[in-house]
Amino acid sequence: MILKKIGIIHSVYESKDNVPTQGKYSDEKSVIEIFPEYIAALDGVEFLKSIIVLYWGDRADRNVLKSTPPFATLEKGVFSTRSPNRPNPIAICVCKILSIEGNKITVMGLDALNNSPVLDIKVFIPRVDTDKDYKESSKITK
Repeated sequence: MILKKIGIIHSVYESKDNVPTQGKYSDEKSVIEIFPEYIAALDGVEFLKSIIVLYWGDRADRNVLKSTPPFATLEKGVFSTRSPNRPNPIAICVCKILSIEGNKITVMGLDALNNSPVLDIKVFIPRVDTDKDYKESSKITK
């Protein structure tokens, strides 16, 4: 398996201590800089309101298998959490697009550390990316 870094994230978050629990709870702006060889892949992004950003948690602890989520009291396996510390630290964030200038997308709602590698960007489609029957379960936070 070979992953290619397609860009880099410029954010105000320099350490794990100041990253929000979830990006959607922050009004901070970040810039996603796409490398020149991938600029053609941005065609059409200017018409989107939100995108899904997949990035690599390059400073995560890849040996962690259990974690206690911020709003929980019990430790759980990382596959049932959003912990950045996990065997393959692929992070996902839905971000609101604020502007696009050339190869730079300014977004709100990204919880990535500064200089995190971008793996992919996908369109966010609410009717596809949310479950129409979803109701938040209290089991998630216990």
